[in-house]
Parts: sequence; C-alpha cells; structure tokens
Amino acid sequence: MKKTAIFYGPEGGRTESVAKQIAKLLAEEKPDLIPVSKAGKGDIEQYDNLVLGIATIGNETWDAEPVKTGWFEYMPVLEGENLDNKKIAIYGLGDHVRWPLHFVDSMGELYRLIKEKGHDTVGKVNPEDYTFDESEALVDGLFIGLPVDEDFEAELTESRIKNWVNDLKKHFND
Repeated sequence: MKKTAIFYGPEGGRTESVAKQIAKLLAEEKPDLIPVSKAGKGDIEQYDNLVLGIATIGNETWDAEPVKTGWFEYMPVLEGENLDNKKIAIYGLGDHVRWPLHFVDSMGELYRLIKEKGHDTVGKVNPEDYTFDESEALVDGLFIGLPVDEDFEAELTESRIKNWVNDLKKHFND
C-alpha cells in the first residue's frame, strides 16, 4: 500500500480541522497527519501521496513582516526534498470576501515551488462555484488544488472536501 501523509499548517485552526476531515475520508490510505512546524528534512520523502494544507497569508503579514512559522519555515526544507514519483495535492484556506484579490494565494506560492522542482499537482478544481477577483492559485483556468473558505462558505466545506477527496483517491491509487 502506498504511504500517504497530510502535511499542514498552521496548527490548531481551520487548516488543521480540514486536514482531519480529509484524513477521515482517506481512512483506507491510513494517512499520517503532520504539522509542518514539526516536520523536518526527509520527512516528506517517506511518502508516496502527499496532501499539503496551507492557510492564505492574512492582513497581519501584509501590514507587517511575515510571521516566520509553519510553512514559511518549512518551504526552504521542501525546496531540498526529492518529490520524484509522488502524487501531490494542495488545499488552502482563504477568505473570498475580505481578500478577493488574494484568494488562496498561498496555494499558488506552494504550487510554484512544486512546479520549479519539475512536478505538478493532482486534484485540480474548477473555479466556477467560487466567488473571488484574483488568485495566484488559478493556473490554466483551474485551481491547482482545493480552495476552502471557512469564513464565509463553511456550509460548502464538507461537500467540497468529499468531492475533492473522491478525486484524489483515483490519483493516489493509480
């Protein structure tokens, strides 16, 4: 059986809650849940299937210096990791009402790092059911992963996750 992990950050909030919902739906794959704040060099290389969860940078980082925790600290580690032969999926949390010009932009940042390493993601999502103005996570007309807006569309989260995970299972098992 292929090994699956969900690397997510930050801990203790909605990104972790979504990670747990995804893990429950991927129960057959027995995914490990790993906060990126506790991940180190080589950890990601142990897995065949990766789900990477990230929250969009909020106004606290646009108005001040970026907070150097979680993904900000792990991205340089990820740059040095071997991602060959891995299926990689990304989900991200964002707020399409307060930040319509930056909706789930952190997903796009993480995706660029993966693309620079010569890889792509699985689990792309059609944006037609989303309301936003701009997003760095939109590439070739599709979101590069699953956007989740727990602030203003929490009622859609469960069905979006379920549909996305069903798609991931096809990719993870081929």
